[in-house]
Parts: sequence; structure tokens; C-alpha cells
Amino acid sequence: MSDSSTYHVLAVDGGGTRCRLALAEGPTLTTVETGSANVSTDFDGGVREIREGLTRLAARTSRTIDDLTRLPAFVGLAGVTGEAMAGRLRGALPFTRVRILDDRPAALRGALGDADGVIAHCGTGSFYGARAGGQMRFAGGWGPVLGDEASAQWIGCLALGVTLETVDGRLPASPLSQRLLADLGDAPGIVRFAGQARPTDFGALAPLVTDHAAQGDALARRVMQAGADEIARALPDIGWTPDQPICLTGGIGPHYAPYFPAAMQARLTRPAGEPLAGAIALARDLARETAP
Repeated sequence: MSDSSTYHVLAVDGGGTRCRLALAEGPTLTTVETGSANVSTDFDGGVREIREGLTRLAARTSRTIDDLTRLPAFVGLAGVTGEAMAGRLRGALPFTRVRILDDRPAALRGALGDADGVIAHCGTGSFYGARAGGQMRFAGGWGPVLGDEASAQWIGCLALGVTLETVDGRLPASPLSQRLLADLGDAPGIVRFAGQARPTDFGALAPLVTDHAAQGDALARRVMQAGADEIARALPDIGWTPDQPICLTGGIGPHYAPYFPAAMQARLTRPAGEPLAGAIALARDLARETAP
């Protein structure tokens, strides 16, 4: 059997914040980054970002775009909700040998490699993943309206909600609530903002929450605890057991570590790699499976 690490492959990892493309030529890796590529919220925009990434990748290497699109490719994108969406993407993208899935398998493979364990991936959106005996299982990832618990956009939205509770006198004000009221124009401004905000706009508030939480802000810590509680409830549902590692990935994921129960804190493990590394591994799997 050939060593899959020697294959030349293309990998795409796209989410609500950014899209990354990598050309792996044996041990040599070339990467580029473009904008948001959630094909559920903006299909045409996501396709444009991938095509732009191919242009940038060709400019940084000795290969043409045609060369790149003939390589075995794995494309993992937020918003790929099933085979119908994957088929639509296959028709819109120029790859000749491609496997298209949502962004969850690449994140799980990148974080755990070939080991068993679970991840809570919390970026602009969120999902949970488990690997046991070579089998993957996922939950969540249903988008900002129906899910994405503990994601950056969820945290931003919750922070605005509890800030309005301080206006109503239901919760004590804090530096976080005072900052949000000042930045957005008091309660009417928060309502206007929320009425037109995109998930990325809500997500942009998350660093304000994590920074205030780290400084002991009671309201910010309340919001972060709510996110950690969602994760702690979900992981056993997908098969986590106390002997397995837990990886927190995505922009906000690692910030939940102090809020977990002791049994979960004891199993927190640094991810082995990023989702892009997982996408490269999955592209190499495809190359090995389809090699002549």
C-alpha cells in the first residue's frame, strides 16, 4: 500500500469566517486564505471564495489552476447539509476528483488524528463530534436559527439578551453590559442592531465577552457558563466517556475550559491539528482510495 503522505492533494476548509485552501505536495504545504464560505447562507459567495483561493494558490506555486483542479481534492464547507448540496457544489466547482462534505469531519480528523475522543468546535457556528473505533458521529451544526449553541454568534446574542435584562432590572449591571449599551446606543440601539445583524456580527461581540469574563465580570462569566453548560450536556449525548480526551476547537472553544465540571476539565486535550490538517488527511484518503 502506498504511503498516502506522498500524494499531492488539494484541501479546502471553509466556514462562516474564512476559507482556507492548501496544496500538499508530499511534505511541502502551501496555504492561502479567503473570506467566508458558508454555502448554506451564501452559496454563490462561497463558490467565489473557493475560486479566488485557487487563483491565489496558483499564483503562489508553480501550478496552473487546471493543474490544481485535477488533483484529488477534499472540500469541507459549513452549510453542506447533505448530498443535494454536495452535488450542487460538484457542479459549480472545477475539481475533477473531489469529495465534498460539511466542515465537521475535517475538524474532527484534524483535532484527534486517528485517536478516539470528542471535540466541541465553537467558531462562528458550532457542532460536536466523536470518534470511536474509526467511526465518526456528529451533532449540532444546524445554523444560527435552530442551533449553534455555544458558538461565537450564540455568545454574542446571549450577551445582548442579558444586557437587556439589566435594563429591565432583572440582573445587576456590569462593565460588559455598560460597554454594550454604550457601543450600540442603549437598549433601542441593541434592538436595532439585533434586527439586522448577521451571525458574523453577533460573533464579533464574543471577544468582548471572553475578555470581560477573564477579568471577572459576573455577567460575562454567566454567559460563558451558559455556553459551557451546553457543551457539557451535549458531549455525553454523542458518546463521550470520562476516559476519553476532549478537544475544544474554533475561535471561542478554548475559552470554555475554566467553566467545565472537574471530570471534563481533567480530560481536556490540546488538538493535534487544525481543521485544515484534517482536510489534507481526508484528501490523502481520497487519493489512496482512487489511486490506479
